[in-house]
Amino acid sequence: MEARMAENLDRTSKIPLNIAVTGGSGNGKSSFVNAFRGIDDNDDHAAPTGVRETTIEVKEYPHPNYPNVIFSDLPGIGTTKFPASKYLKLVGFKKFDLFIIISVDRFTENDAKLAKEIKKMGKKFYFVRSRVDIDLQSEQRKKDFSEQKTLAKMREDCVKSECLKLIHVFLVSNHHIHLYDFSLLQDTIERDLPDHMKDALLLASPSIFPDIIEKKKKFFQRQIWGLTALSGVVAAVPLPGLSIGVDLALVVGAVTHYVVGFGLDIPSLRRTADRTGISYDELKAVLQSQLAAQEITKELVTKVILQLSSRAALLVAEEVSTFIPIVGIPLSMAFSAATTYKLLKLFLDVLAEDAQRISDRVLKAILTPVC
Repeated sequence: MEARMAENLDRTSKIPLNIAVTGGSGNGKSSFVNAFRGIDDNDDHAAPTGVRETTIEVKEYPHPNYPNVIFSDLPGIGTTKFPASKYLKLVGFKKFDLFIIISVDRFTENDAKLAKEIKKMGKKFYFVRSRVDIDLQSEQRKKDFSEQKTLAKMREDCVKSECLKLIHVFLVSNHHIHLYDFSLLQDTIERDLPDHMKDALLLASPSIFPDIIEKKKKFFQRQIWGLTALSGVVAAVPLPGLSIGVDLALVVGAVTHYVVGFGLDIPSLRRTADRTGISYDELKAVLQSQLAAQEITKELVTKVILQLSSRAALLVAEEVSTFIPIVGIPLSMAFSAATTYKLLKLFLDVLAEDAQRISDRVLKAILTPVC
């Protein structure tokens, strides 16, 4: 039964999604890969960065919480080892689900040719212009500086080539992903993906954005109904202690997914601290749930449940009802389903609120105008 519960919870986290990140050498591909994975450039598991081309072969970087989502850092197109004419074949394009083409200023004819070939293969591609924040800092010294006009000019300059005129360019900062088009890029990719891959991308997306937090909450809410039904089925088995034991295991599994999905587990919070410069202790201080920044165990969940007197009473009623003749099992099933639903809904709500508190704390610290 626990294996069935785990399968129900883990289904999305097993769907493979391979995102290729490519472009000219030295355009910030590795930093982009790190940013999407929520990892600082100095992290031991980060894609190596540098002013020179540091990627000389296809290198895969799984998401730290969802290894089924892989970001493949591709060598720069047009290098001696990877000429444009043979690029897709050499990097093994078939295994990638979509391509992100990155430039630091404008996109080249090689980028245009690459996009054309990707389109022929029936796959999606996205043009990303990186280091926007750095260029804005330089431009603000000019007289009559306007951020809006400067960003518009950046988009225009990116697509001087006639064959690129109709594309949309996403402007991003790899080190300040809350600015500019990073959220729009994530949303666009999610919308374009096949249905079975949408949730895989969503779970792997940074929880710094309020809309991402809300989407994740809705995703987990949809799972609650299936888990509630499973809890009711188990309660129909008249073995003392079985239903409560399974319900507790079910809640532990679900809460673990919520904590990891919202980036509230200890490793994720430490990565957020490294990436933002806010100390881990400061981030932990804004949390209010007893379940965040903790190892989720049966003991911890039991402790929290016992503090919720009404929920604890339902658990007792569920166990006692199994001994009532005729109506006992239906009552137990109803109690079990109701208890599971209420607990999961409550825990999901409080953890989503904590995710929003972390987002607010991070944005308060870094949402200082770059210009």
